[in-house]
Amino acid sequence: MTRATEIGRISGYHAHIYYDERSRAAAEHLRRALPQRFKVELGHWHDEPIGPHPQSMYQVKFKSGEFARVVPWLMLNRAGLSILVHPETGNDYADHASNALWLGEKLKLRLAVFRAFEKHSRSSARR
Repeated sequence: MTRATEIGRISGYHAHIYYDERSRAAAEHLRRALPQRFKVELGHWHDEPIGPHPQSMYQVKFKSGEFARVVPWLMLNRAGLSILVHPETGNDYADHASNALWLGEKLKLRLAVFRAFEKHSRSSARR
């Protein structure tokens, strides 16, 4: 039996809203609506894949207290978009790979990005 991770390690959440050329208008609609309804921080538009994200997206950051409001609203208003919601625990790999939930189609993340980053961080720390 593995030891449970305490939810107190969660400092907040990210929602990654994925879009393409055809769905960008729907993504724009969500982007305008979210800060009108909730306490969120909007990240930059990324029109190309970045980091572990396999397609265009932007990030929405919110505190734990907003989770119960933001996530159900996204469930009902995602307009066919794929959305990754994950906690911020300090372990980016686990947060994206195993601690996440998907709204809509689950996309294949490029998780090797985190392994490469961890390797680089460890070697830099030794210098």
